[in-house]
Amino acid sequence: MVLILLVGVLVLAVGGCVCVVWASRGGPRWVRGAARATLLAGEGVRRLPRNSGRNSSSGADGPDGD
Repeated sequence: MVLILLVGVLVLAVGGCVCVVWASRGGPRWVRGAARATLLAGEGVRRLPRNSGRNSSSGADGPDGD
C-alpha cells in the first residue's frame, strides 16, 4: 500500500515537472494551470518547518551549550 502511494507521488511530481517545462515553451492553458499548481505546491513544501531529526530533549544539544 505504501509503495503504491509513493509511486503515485512520484508520478505526480514527474508529471508536474513535465508540465512546468511544457508551459515554459508555451503549452496549452491546462498545462499552464498544472504548472502553476506544481510551482505553488513546491513553494508550500519549501516553507514547511524542517525537523532536523535531533532530539531536542537531549542535554548535549541544549541552547546553553553544556
